[in-house]
Amino acid sequence: MSEVTRETLSSVLEEIALLLEIQGENPFKIRAYRQGAEIVSSFDGDIVARAKDNDLKGIKGIGEALQDKLHELATTGSLEFHQKLRGKYPDTFFDLFDIEGLGPKKIAALHKELGIASIPDLKAACESNKVAGLSGFGKKTEQKILEAIERREKFADRFLLHTATAAAETILERIRSHPDVLRAQWAGSLRRSKETIGDLDFIAATSKPADLTAWFSELDIVTDVIVHGDTKCSIRLENGLQCDLRAVSNEQYPFALQYFTGSKEHNVAIRSRALKQGLSLNEYGFTAAGKTTPHEPIPTVHDERDIYRTLGLDYIEPELRENHGEIEASEDGSLPRLIELENLRGTFHNHTTASDGVATLEEMAEAAIDLGLRYLGIADHSKASFQANGLDEERLAKQTEEIAEWNRQRGDELWIFSGTEVDILKDGSLDFSDDTLASLDYCVASVHASFTLDEKTMTKRIIQAMENEHVTMLGHLTGRLLLRRDEYAVNHEKIIDCAAETRTIIELNCNPRRLDMDWRWWRKARDKGVLCSINPDAHRPEQFQFLRFGIGIARKGWLRRKDVLNTFTLDEVKDYLGTPKAKRSL
Repeated sequence: MSEVTRETLSSVLEEIALLLEIQGENPFKIRAYRQGAEIVSSFDGDIVARAKDNDLKGIKGIGEALQDKLHELATTGSLEFHQKLRGKYPDTFFDLFDIEGLGPKKIAALHKELGIASIPDLKAACESNKVAGLSGFGKKTEQKILEAIERREKFADRFLLHTATAAAETILERIRSHPDVLRAQWAGSLRRSKETIGDLDFIAATSKPADLTAWFSELDIVTDVIVHGDTKCSIRLENGLQCDLRAVSNEQYPFALQYFTGSKEHNVAIRSRALKQGLSLNEYGFTAAGKTTPHEPIPTVHDERDIYRTLGLDYIEPELRENHGEIEASEDGSLPRLIELENLRGTFHNHTTASDGVATLEEMAEAAIDLGLRYLGIADHSKASFQANGLDEERLAKQTEEIAEWNRQRGDELWIFSGTEVDILKDGSLDFSDDTLASLDYCVASVHASFTLDEKTMTKRIIQAMENEHVTMLGHLTGRLLLRRDEYAVNHEKIIDCAAETRTIIELNCNPRRLDMDWRWWRKARDKGVLCSINPDAHRPEQFQFLRFGIGIARKGWLRRKDVLNTFTLDEVKDYLGTPKAKRSL
């Protein structure tokens, strides 16, 4: 029996909910399983141990039937009820849920009417125009499905930042614990905080490279050994992620780490600079370039800083190494001191059970306290987001009073700012009146529908919302879902200019599926005086951990501590939000 984890319990319940929905089961029954999956995922305690001990009684939302099923799953490693449901479909059937725009009802119709049980089946049916003829689909839907399949194929070998990071942390810990390893680190695009990752690169210093690569090839997480040599080993994990280990000497280590961190463009520029100084630089070290003799002896290199110092440069942080001006800034001493995770004092744009979150206001607040945050901004959805159980004016007012009561009782531990994630409607108006928005501490304005507008219309729509005096910040600017949904058309430059003019904060939504606004635009926004807020868009307590990815993207965008709202002290934030928008300083 494979190890049963919290994720095992949650994913099985979630899959049962999907299968029941496909079969047209009672909505309340479906909701019970889906809610059970969320409770298991966010439960504060060892839910697996309690399930094994059949000690789930009293946990709100987990009734007797779910208790029995979780006990069976935790003790045996499988659930007969789940297996019977799943047995009606081939494994490939479940890949259909990865296609954007396909929900359980549409998948059920495709399976029933056309016998579609895999993505290749679906692609063939769309290409032969069979899908367009089904009730509830049409030619436009058929074309969108084909586009979604094409996107999935394009990104088939890419992974989201949190998935890659979780694997990298586990593997790096094991490499560092090996007795023959002197030092080790991950490199590549993950070290540079790119928004999606192709594979993982690890560099390890050792005096026994062949022994280390042999050990790496035999790890229990390996499903396939791609390459195995004396100094390099490439493996593949169960989820398809490729991991490369390069075993080098301690002297070669800083050069290998710098080289394999990249980017390619950065390295080309660095090597070119070295050649001009009579040095050849590669992943093994510095040598004299051809017949040219360096003007000084080649210094000893202990770490990456020594490499850059030898070339007359200040140290360039990994996140900046994209050949986007970092070498010039390093040369003239103008590199920014980048923001650190420790600089964050609070965060905004978080959801509760009042809309589509899975934790109560109090549970989110307690989690924020545990993380050492001083303030927390709540921003549940507005009523137009009916699919997310958006709040109307009455429910919002009730939540605002609940927040006020918390602040009266426990504001000295954690101050909660009342807010909303208000929908920007198709015409650019907002889902709440100005009077309602004025009753709140802050407001995040976001687009959640009508994504297909042309760039000019979408940009005008968002700008109109930003011009409202009560809109504090703009949420997930482009609406993108990485590896799943492309961003909608919008003119970044005009949005940034408007943000500077109207004193509107732009959110860096650090949910790993979004990471929006894109890092490539933050330096421009910073230079225009636009303030950033790093927001996890958390729907459960553990998603506060997304803040670390936001910091990586902020660093990649050249942001400093002073450029980010949630590095401010509580008093500074209160003063900022309490100042009329037009009078806020850039």
